[in-house]
Amino acid sequence: MEAAMGTLGSQSPLSFSSSLCNAKVSCGLLVYNVKIKSNRRLEVVCQGMLAPRKFVRKKREEVFKDAADEAKQKNWRKMMSEIEESGSAVSILKTQRNTKEPLPRDAVLGTLVRFKQLKRWNLVSEILQWLRTQHWWDFSEMDFLMLVTAYGKLGDFSKAERVLKYMNKKGYRQTVISQTALMEAYGRAKQYEKAEAVFHKMQASGPEPSPITYQIILKSLVEGDKYKEAEAIFEDLLNEKRASFKPDQKMFHMMIYMYKKAGDYTQARKLFAQMPERGIPQSAVTFNSLMSFEADYKEVSSIYDQMQRAGLKPDVVSYSLLIKAYGKARREDEALAVFEEMLDAGVRPTRKSYNILLDAFAISGLVEEAQTVFKTMRRHRVEPDLCSYTTMLLAYVNASDMDGAEKFFRRLKEDGLRPNVVVYGTLMKGYSKLDDVDKVMRVYERMRVQGVEPNQTIFTTIMDVHGRNSDFGNAVIWFNEMETRGYPPDKKAKNILLSLAKTPEEQQEANELTGNGAIQLEVKPNGMISGLGVDSADLHEGGLTDTGHHHSLNGASTTNVLNGSNGTGSSSFDDEDNEDDDDDDDYEEDDDDNLNFVSFKDKRELNFAT
Repeated sequence: MEAAMGTLGSQSPLSFSSSLCNAKVSCGLLVYNVKIKSNRRLEVVCQGMLAPRKFVRKKREEVFKDAADEAKQKNWRKMMSEIEESGSAVSILKTQRNTKEPLPRDAVLGTLVRFKQLKRWNLVSEILQWLRTQHWWDFSEMDFLMLVTAYGKLGDFSKAERVLKYMNKKGYRQTVISQTALMEAYGRAKQYEKAEAVFHKMQASGPEPSPITYQIILKSLVEGDKYKEAEAIFEDLLNEKRASFKPDQKMFHMMIYMYKKAGDYTQARKLFAQMPERGIPQSAVTFNSLMSFEADYKEVSSIYDQMQRAGLKPDVVSYSLLIKAYGKARREDEALAVFEEMLDAGVRPTRKSYNILLDAFAISGLVEEAQTVFKTMRRHRVEPDLCSYTTMLLAYVNASDMDGAEKFFRRLKEDGLRPNVVVYGTLMKGYSKLDDVDKVMRVYERMRVQGVEPNQTIFTTIMDVHGRNSDFGNAVIWFNEMETRGYPPDKKAKNILLSLAKTPEEQQEANELTGNGAIQLEVKPNGMISGLGVDSADLHEGGLTDTGHHHSLNGASTTNVLNGSNGTGSSSFDDEDNEDDDDDDDYEEDDDDNLNFVSFKDKRELNFAT
């Protein structure tokens, strides 16, 4: 490694492509042969890449009072494992109470606290609902508050309202916990006006909102695209008009994310710069949020270097964002180098991280390298999901190896996965690139036989391939079919139809269908379509660009798990090894879904979890 670093000088290892030339680059214990392509780009030859690392976890030394305490602890852990496996808590708790004796209070409380830490609010609510019916359990005010909090986290405002009504009837006073829980329930149920009404009522007549209340209302308003309202609340805090405390780090993160979501990157960077001025510490999450704004790998790399200069250690999200930026720029050599650096730093990659690296090779059609990444996932005990398989399929498609693509498609089904619209669309894209109308239509028929509904991009791909095979009539039919099926043609679909029209009659029909009667198209020798400013090469991709095919195809048919829900064609992946968190972090509870790399495009979500 030192020899390689000597070649690189003082440069960041993330911007060293110009130094690699014909050198043999060492990364840790691994050696890579790197050679220059004819287009002066680097080609990574997979020899020993991604060798296994050992991620050693320090085992906590357990201390028991005596043998009875040890037996008690082991029995509790066994019970927790059984609850996790069964997905139901009450049935397991009932088996533990096999006599007339009540369950030990400390065991019940320990179970509740543990599931609260794990954010398993469905299990928390299930246990508390059961305890309300048990004569041996004194259901206290704190139990009611935990129950209403669970309903808040689940977005079940009807049950939250019923519990609060019962508490009022029993003489319990409203507290900041109960009102914050109700507000959150409304927010998670997308009842943003009601959430805002609860918040303003708390401001006006109490109980006084806490920092967590502010975190949750800001998150709710941002999710509901109520940017002005969120900005007003944040500005009041900054000016100390309504509260005795100032915005904390999480509030700044949420507002930076809001400005990014609204496309106001200037204001986001301005807020970022204000944090040190106001004594708010910046973290890896703060820099990750800035990195997620940028599309240019140079900018992302610059922010990454700035984070390191600030003495902050990159987390898995930091590395993933940088790998993603290099992958989108088709700089797979740097993407691999960053991934190796992450491994050497002892940061355990997540499924998302592997999928991003896999995509970096897939978009360039580097099948051998993509295969190595795919195999490495299992070797590192990370199970590939449907997105992993789809991205591997894309590598074959972009290498124009449709025989290999079909074989891998069969393997996908043999491994027990059900192809979705993204998978079929990827195959269709491959045949479309080869102008093979018959095979595109065969894949479409296979998809329909399997009960998979097409989406807008599927229709656009079919329309495009017909038009490029001088069958403008069928292109028009599929253009109309798109609208008939409830998918109004978007700008790309309209541009494609306009670009396919060659004769004056076809151009007139295309203009009438797209509502662009005043636009006249002229296809220039360089492939640029005059009048639209759209590259025809991009149009002929039919919305299935290399870096965006997942997003384009993945319409209503996909199901969800960033760093959680994993369904077929999922838009996100599970993160293993999530650290337990305090309830103070509750507004970040589902941050695992936020950093979505299935489409490998910039998403509107931001991962605040490290």
